Amino acid sequence: MRRVFLIVLDSFGIGAMPDAPDFGDFGVNTLGSVSKSPFFHMENFKKLGLFHIDGVNLFENLEAPMAAYGRMTESSKGKDTTIGHWEIAGIISKDPLPTYPNGFPKDILEEFSKRTGRGVLCNKTYSGTQVIADYGEEHLKTGDLIVYTSADSVFQIAAHEEIVPLEQLYEYCKIAREILVGEHGVGRVIARPFIGTDKTNFKRTSNRHDFSLEPTGDTMLDVIKADGKTVIGVGKIQDIFAHRGMTEAVYTKGNEEGIEKTLEYLDEDFEGLCFINLVDYDMLYGHRRDVDGYAKALAYFDEKLPDIMGKMREDDILMITADHGCDPAYTRTTDHTREYTPIIVYGEKITPVNLGTRKTFADIAATVLQYLDVPANLCGQDMLN
Repeated sequence: MRRVFLIVLDSFGIGAMPDAPDFGDFGVNTLGSVSKSPFFHMENFKKLGLFHIDGVNLFENLEAPMAAYGRMTESSKGKDTTIGHWEIAGIISKDPLPTYPNGFPKDILEEFSKRTGRGVLCNKTYSGTQVIADYGEEHLKTGDLIVYTSADSVFQIAAHEEIVPLEQLYEYCKIAREILVGEHGVGRVIARPFIGTDKTNFKRTSNRHDFSLEPTGDTMLDVIKADGKTVIGVGKIQDIFAHRGMTEAVYTKGNEEGIEKTLEYLDEDFEGLCFINLVDYDMLYGHRRDVDGYAKALAYFDEKLPDIMGKMREDDILMITADHGCDPAYTRTTDHTREYTPIIVYGEKITPVNLGTRKTFADIAATVLQYLDVPANLCGQDMLN
């Protein structure tokens, strides 16, 4: 009974891609920046081969790795969560999703206000924590929704949980999702609830919810499910794929719960894919430019790796990768960074070899499908051979 556990360390880039300057990123390296923290500790990743990967030059005299390892190149024109995960799942997006550096068009916001019955505040590119500090008190007074974006293809709605109950905020997001189609089809509409009494203590909660654009074609999730096998989504996977292609899914409130859910699924009997997103690296540390927090979160996962590996069965494969970068030491912006990502493949039947620099994230999808013996015609080249 073959099982693949695919874990995405959200935003764990390992160095700038050649076209990074085209995306406004110069000299970025998430792993390189985090490695300078006194809290950086990845001994188990070292054993698996992370520091053997092309372009990763952090340690010398490394022991022979326990896993296959390599570097993934993003072929899609983007550096966001949606595009990255779609490519991992077998879809290469040649056209970037729309972004709004100058805010959303007037007609979009008028339609949104008409259908929600609420006004709109901000409508600018903003940091998620700063926007509630700057507009939160006005929102409390007026009930108007805080709408903002970033360098990514996102329409974000921030609202206080006592002013706009969660289910109502989610309904507003669904309305925005219905409006934002066609040329304005952003990758994600994101609910950003917060709490607090004033700008000195406003705080975002873990009740974030993403409403993604439908994938533009079949993904590995769709074809694995259609083949009668199990597809489990852990974390925000179900949101990223618009609730498509899964037989089971569970939300998590952070990395710790995501890891615990992974350990639980390792004890279950199924044939297929368990697809996990650990979002804290991106959401809590990358965007907030918190190098030490990022390092601590990586060290925590590193400490849990032996538990995960210890529960694996003879036919299991563990794959660890990322969807983009988000260099916490990069000061030009607080947005994602265009970087290579790692690929670690571990299992009893996996030979520890250098997989080199892959041409596309979609090689992951091709490998998963080949291992699970699921026929498909998606992008990517399998790495099993």
